[in-house]
Amino acid sequence: MSKVSDECKNILLKENIDIFSEIDFDVNSKVHTLSFEYIVDTFMQASEESQLVFMVALKKALKTDEMGVEKFFEGMGQLLLMTHLSSKIEL
Repeated sequence: MSKVSDECKNILLKENIDIFSEIDFDVNSKVHTLSFEYIVDTFMQASEESQLVFMVALKKALKTDEMGVEKFFEGMGQLLLMTHLSSKIEL
């Protein structure tokens, strides 16, 4: 696991945000459930620069309020699902 990943998870822990919290996404009547941990781990597979951008965005979301964190993870989860689903589309 990367240093940035550990730092992101520690940030959530310090803020008393459960890393195992889950968000449900309804895509074409099929529900996809992603945990905060899964979202962090998946983004940590990106380049080091992208990992740092993720961490900075997470810190900014925390400064807004708890709803900011929820919205942050909703947006990141949607991005992951769109990327995953679009890679399966044949043109």
